[in-house]
Order: sequence, then structure tokens, then C-alpha cells
Amino acid sequence: MGTDASNTPAGRTELRVLRQDEWNTWYDNLVDAFGGVPESPEERELWEGLTEFDRFLGVWDGDACVGTAGAFSFRVTVPGGASVPAAGVTMVSVAATHRRRGILTSMMRRQLDDVRSWGEPFAVLTASEPVIYGRFGYGTATMRTTAEIDTARVRLTVPPGTDDVRLRFAEPAAVRDQCEAVYARLVAGRPGMTARRPGWENLPLLDPESEREGSSPLRCVVAEREGEVVGYARYFVKPEWDVQGPKGTVVLRDLEALDPASYAALWRFLFGIDLTSKLALRSRPVDDAWQQLVSDLRRCSIRQADSLHVRLVDLGASLEARTYQAPVDVVFEVEDAFCPWNEGRWRLTGDAKGASCKRTEEPADLALSVRELGSAYLGGVSLVSLAGAGRVRELRAGALAEASLAFGSAVAPWLPHGF
Repeated sequence: MGTDASNTPAGRTELRVLRQDEWNTWYDNLVDAFGGVPESPEERELWEGLTEFDRFLGVWDGDACVGTAGAFSFRVTVPGGASVPAAGVTMVSVAATHRRRGILTSMMRRQLDDVRSWGEPFAVLTASEPVIYGRFGYGTATMRTTAEIDTARVRLTVPPGTDDVRLRFAEPAAVRDQCEAVYARLVAGRPGMTARRPGWENLPLLDPESEREGSSPLRCVVAEREGEVVGYARYFVKPEWDVQGPKGTVVLRDLEALDPASYAALWRFLFGIDLTSKLALRSRPVDDAWQQLVSDLRRCSIRQADSLHVRLVDLGASLEARTYQAPVDVVFEVEDAFCPWNEGRWRLTGDAKGASCKRTEEPADLALSVRELGSAYLGGVSLVSLAGAGRVRELRAGALAEASLAFGSAVAPWLPHGF
């Protein structure tokens, strides 16, 4: 892929594809940029093994690495259930000594050009600082729910058949493949979920002792029917006591199940763990069904935060890759200064069976930027809401409601794990 000279003073920096023998230096710079706390050997080894070197970039000032960025090759579920190639942008950093020199912009420019050349319709990322990425065309597309449930006072109402589900403890690594089979069966049903490529099945098992902060090692319980694993929960227990007795916390890492009874059985188990009175959830879908099982949502301390950000790189191919929950025929006037090949008018026609999105000279019905289309792409952010913020303009009466309904999803999009 060659190298690029930066336009920084004296042209001292060089942007190039990462070489395998540079990884440790490159990763050390990334760790420094995120606060400098050393990661465990287990975590470092995992990320090195997952690194796709021909898709990762470094900026160098002599022998010093001063910028990092990568793009995993993912497949992301979109509305309609298709698993679409996407670039999972990751590990973006600029050394504090080299800020305001255009390094981040140069990496974003190179990266999006590369994604386009790879034929991947869109890119996704999670942002440590969300304010950064809007100027490069990324829009917030999914949210995650966090909660801290008072299990001493909140009760569950479970569906028929819950008592028929068998639960058993298992070592997380021993049932990894069975749990991954459950996960794989669920991926197509929720936009935003990623199909795990080889190696990624080890990410949910990462459990360095140095990062437990007083919690137990990672634990796992599986739900079974007729000897088949149909659900699982992986969690930690953080013991705590005061003068009144035990008040430990269960910290949920992940939970998936193939049917309502198995799902409810796993939640009931988590609610009933001895010597605990709280259940902490760090990332769950906004429409997660546990909210319909609990007796009192007010005692669950629910909050939401942004999760997956989407950037349409090939606008036409992206909008054709998904389906639409209602018929739509609308012309967009799109702004995209950073990827100008997307600018102009596009006519989208589609329904639940498929879609076409082509350039057109017809009058525009809606005007917006590529960032708004990225936010709406997975069905979790409505175009009506964006219009209410002044970010979408309706040019034909009725077009906004038509398009907003079509872009929606019956299931809230969700990213199950970071990258």
C-alpha cells in the first residue's frame, strides 16, 4: 500500500501500513495515549493475535510511533438479516506530543480510502470521545443500556416453561464452542451484531486477574434442553459486606438464549445468587426483554449511552444491502465533504424484500448529510428525531414520515462487545 508523507512541519512524519515487527512499539504508543496503564499479558496477546496487519496503520516520527489506527474485517448484521462486510475501526490514537498536526485527519483519510478500495460498504467504530468522529462522517447508530438492579427488592415474573430449563455451572472455556453456537444462531436476528471470525470467540473469555478489582474469576452457567445448550450467562461476583450483612454485586458480562423460558431462567438465576443484592449490567440492548420481567423498573437505575457509530463509505451499496420495513421511494440530497464520491442526489426505492439506491437528477425529497444516514442506517435512530434537531430537512411533504418508518427496525440494533 505504500506510504504517505504528512504535511506536518518539515515533513518529519510518515504514515504507513503496520509491519509485524513494529507491533509492540505501535501498541505501546496506543496504551500511552489511553492513560498509560499497562495491560495484562493475556489481553495484549489476544489483541496482537487479532491484528490484521495489512489493515492497520501507524504514523512514525523517526523511530517513534505517534499515531495508530486499525480496521478489523467484520461482518455486521443490517436490517433484514444480511451479514454485510464492514470495517471495524479500532485503536485510534495520536501521541500527546503530536496533536494539532493533522495526523488524525490523515489516518481517517487513508483509512476510508482503503475501506472503499476493499469494497466494504461501511465502517463502524466505538468512540472513547464521540465528539471526534462526527466530522469524519460517523453517526451514532446504536445505544447500550446499563443498569444496576436492586435484586433484594425487584422480583421477576417468568413465562411458562422456565422451571423446565436445566441450568448447570461450567468452566467458561470448556463450553466456549457451545456458547458460540448459541451466539451464532442469534446474530442474524439483531442489527449491529457481528459475526465472530476465528479468534474472536476468545474475547468474551478474557479474564486477567489484574483487572478483577475484587471480583471473582469469570463464571459461566449454561441453560440446557435435552442435553443441548440453549443459553448461557457469563458473570463475576464482587463480594461486599457491611454491619447489616452481605450486599455483593453480580456483574454480568454477557447473556444469550434461544427462547423466552431459557432466557428467563438465566435471569432468575442471576437474581438469586447468594450473598448478593445488586445485579450490574454494562451493555445490553435498549429493548432487552428483562425489562418486561422485572416488577419495578425504577429500582433498576437504567441509563443509556452511545455504542456503535456508523460511517457509510459506499452510500449506494450500503443502502442496497439492507431491507426496509415499509415501502419507500425517496430522493436524498446528501452532503459528504470528507468522502465526496457520496455527495449528490440518490433515489432509494425498497421494501422488505430488497432495495435499489442509484444516483438521480430528480428533485430531492430530503436533505441531510452522510452522518445522519449513518445514524439511521441500522434502524435505531429515527429520521424524524434527527429532523427535530434540524439535521434533516424535508423538501417534499410526507417524505420524512415515509422514510423514517421505512428505516426503522422491529428489533433495536445493538453491539454485543467492544473492539
